[in-house]
Formats: sequence, C-alpha cells, structure tokens
Amino acid sequence: MSLAPGIDETTTAYDADLAPIDGEPQQRLADFITEASLMLGAGSAVMYQLAMKGVGLGVAEHSTALVRPMDRLRTTLTYVYVMILGTDEERAVVTRLVNKAHVPIRSTGRYNAFDPDLQLWVAVTLAQNTWLHEKMFGEFDPATREQVYRDGWIFGTALQVRPEMWPRTYADYQAYWEDVLDNRLEQDPLVQAYAKRLLSAEGMPLLVKPLVMLQNLLTRGNLDPRARAVLALPWSRRDQRIYDLFFAVLVPVYRRTPRWLRTLHGRLVLRDARRRIHGNKHLI
Repeated sequence: MSLAPGIDETTTAYDADLAPIDGEPQQRLADFITEASLMLGAGSAVMYQLAMKGVGLGVAEHSTALVRPMDRLRTTLTYVYVMILGTDEERAVVTRLVNKAHVPIRSTGRYNAFDPDLQLWVAVTLAQNTWLHEKMFGEFDPATREQVYRDGWIFGTALQVRPEMWPRTYADYQAYWEDVLDNRLEQDPLVQAYAKRLLSAEGMPLLVKPLVMLQNLLTRGNLDPRARAVLALPWSRRDQRIYDLFFAVLVPVYRRTPRWLRTLHGRLVLRDARRRIHGNKHLI
C-alpha cells in the first residue's frame, strides 16, 4: 500500500472503535489528492454546497468569490491540501484561520458557519469529489474506497464536525448522501441567482471565456439532477453529449500524462501555503 505523507493513524479522523477495514487498501487519499483531474469537480462541489440552503445563503451573502475567484480557489485548495498533506502544526494554523473567517458568517434563524450539520455537508462534498479519480483510473476496490472515505473525514473534523456525526461506513455515507439529495436541499431565489453568476462568462476576457464555458458545462454535468433542479440550472441532451465526449477524449489522454505534470499545481499550491504560513502572510 502506498502511504503518502500527511495522513497516518494519528491524523485520520475516525474513532478507535471504528470497525477495521476488510482488506488492504491500495491507496490513501493523500496518494492522489493533488491530481489535476479532481479540479474538474471543484465547481460541482461548490454547487452541491450551495444547494443546502443554509450554506448557500451564507456563501451568497458573504463570499468574495465573484470579485476574487482565483484567490477563493486558492484558499479552498489550501484547506484541502493542508488537511491531507500538511503537518499537525500547519493544519492547526489553517483551522484557526478558517474559524476566524467564519466568525461573521451568521444570520439569526437562517445560517451559522459554525453549524456542524452544515459543515458536515460541506466536508462531504469535498470528500465525495474523489469519484473523478475513479473515472480516470477505474473504480476503487472496497477496502480502498472505505479507507479513502475515512481519510476525508478530516475536512469536517478539523472544524466543528464531531467524528461521531460522520456516517460510520461508506455504505452509511451513501445513504446520507441520498437522504440529503432527496429531502434536505431547498430552493432559494437568492442562491439560484448567485449560482448562475458564478457560472457566467459575462465580462470575462475573450480568451478566458471558452474555459469558463467548459467549466460551466462540467460543473452542471457533474451534478446529480436533483441538485441541478434545486439550483435551477439547465441541462439538455446536447449538453450531455458534449459532456460525455469531453470525458471520452480526456480520460485516455490524462492517463498518458506524466504524473509529475498532473500533480504540479497541487505541489505549487502546497508550497505557496507553506511559504505564507512560515512568512506570516495572508493565507485564508
């Protein structure tokens, strides 16, 4: 089993009484968290988060993503990479800064960024994004899937999510995911308008617009139809054909791309995060 640095038995976020995994995992989340393919799910992870009304309202009313999109992407990636690949000290710094940033994000009776139930959903959407690695390289074996799922707990437990709140197994997680999509997502006009603005290429430089349009397509295509409906995002047969064609071309090309190149952006983001931490510069 390949064990990348950053996750070990002292840093995985599950209880000692959790049933042992049946079999030997072939990978850990740390082994592929910096794969560029996971970036293709960044937009859909955000949309899933917005579809939970409490999260969506908090983001729509407080996020600076519309005016600082690249910086917000950097901070999200910083959180993900440091939680999985960082040292305990680096995680502590990032956690403290995230908690500080969450302080003003509250509205009585509507949302609170410290709500562990909302944080659980956000963390689950980050952990769920590993499906793209399977799309590129084939399905995980059951032991690997269970281990990767457990490794993702830290996205929530580093903040206010208690370990006992997490669905105990991957099968329990699937049941939680379906329950949220069926029963806990809620339409809101403000959130729907914000989601559309996030996906819009309006005002973008001409050379950037094709990339934004592609990201728009992938973001909508990656979503479960129930989440698309909550956010009032359109989807057509033509969209589906283009989406399927994109992955039909991408997967074989991606597999042949050298791993050092596929993971370059992740190493750069992590290096930048460490430079900011040790230089006491703006991080989150």
